[in-house]
Amino acid sequence: MKSEITKPRREKLADTLEPNQMAIIFARMEQEGIEKFKQDNNFLYFTGLSIPDAVFCTIKNNDKSTEYLFIQRDIPEREVWDGKKITAAEAKDLTGIENVTYLDEFYKQLSGLCPSINKIWSNIDVPNLTRPLSYAMFMLQPIRNIYSNIVIENINILIRPIRSIKSEWEIEQMQTAIDLTGEGIKEVFIHAKPGMMEYELEAILFYQMQKKGAQYWGFAPIVASGVNATTLHYKQNNSKIKVGDMVLMDVGASYYNYSADITRCFPIDRSFTKRQKEVYQEVLDVQLQVIDLIKPGLSLVYLNEKTNEFVQQSLMRLDLIDDPQQFRKYYMHSISHHLGMDTHDLGARDSVLENGNVITIEPGIYITEENLGIRIEDDILVTANGYVNLSESIPKSVADIERIRQGALS
Repeated sequence: MKSEITKPRREKLADTLEPNQMAIIFARMEQEGIEKFKQDNNFLYFTGLSIPDAVFCTIKNNDKSTEYLFIQRDIPEREVWDGKKITAAEAKDLTGIENVTYLDEFYKQLSGLCPSINKIWSNIDVPNLTRPLSYAMFMLQPIRNIYSNIVIENINILIRPIRSIKSEWEIEQMQTAIDLTGEGIKEVFIHAKPGMMEYELEAILFYQMQKKGAQYWGFAPIVASGVNATTLHYKQNNSKIKVGDMVLMDVGASYYNYSADITRCFPIDRSFTKRQKEVYQEVLDVQLQVIDLIKPGLSLVYLNEKTNEFVQQSLMRLDLIDDPQQFRKYYMHSISHHLGMDTHDLGARDSVLENGNVITIEPGIYITEENLGIRIEDDILVTANGYVNLSESIPKSVADIERIRQGALS
């Protein structure tokens, strides 16, 4: 990301601060061993830098805001092991942040800033008594010890309105992530056969995505066959796919840290069975009805309520329930979440849709006693007049899927 993209974001962040407040955003720590580094999304969003152990700060005194960036100091003796680190001058040029210095000066600089502030917003995560402190909370502990008057809050509250509205550049990155995911899904449709392991399909997906530039999954992929598809967050991906199984894939590539989130289901055989087709078509019809409602001003609560009504009607037609209130036995989750740099992106579950939001629409029906779980998910951009389905090109009709499967297995 160039400074032309990140600088306006930082200006919006500074505008949200009250006088005598500071935002401190920590980069992700250096990864141990050979684990691949992936930047903290908030740090990347505001700086564009994919470097570990750095800190971005912006402070507002009266009506003036000042930015600081702290980065690792280069150690020549370590260059043969870790490579050369970015210099202060390079970081200034890349980000447009004027005050760039080194991490070993962070606390000294902070000591001079703290007496004038009363609140710090930071990427501290949600505190949990059963887990260790987050890295950000650990780094801010000296402030908590010495300046007990300074309130420290989660910066997600502050930046949710900024990140939930996607720019044209962000939508382009998300479209790429979605398209790469779709190419992987189509390859699975073509190459999947009975007797393969779920992780073989995962490997096909990731190979197709990575060779086109997506180096990471947006989230842990779900490749679930048969009864495994009735476990909503199934992650093992280690079962053999049997003749007669349906396969559910809930997957998404990450591109420039922007995530896709797509779910497709298909029969491992040449075509759906009669029952599989019935259930699949009901889920697809629900999804299409809900997508068609999307427009600015509509709340996610309303979308959930309408989805529940549609699913209740479907389950009655499928002879799975005789009372609409029994629907939660076969449909347990909500219809949507915001999507962006985080798969479950910043954006409240009860938010009202705005032009520039990207959300998922993902109804499902899960019938454990029939070894059958169906979920269909697309990524939808809310526009000024309605919506655009960013994942529309990924096949999902019964006819399209059966055509691909029959061609693949012929």
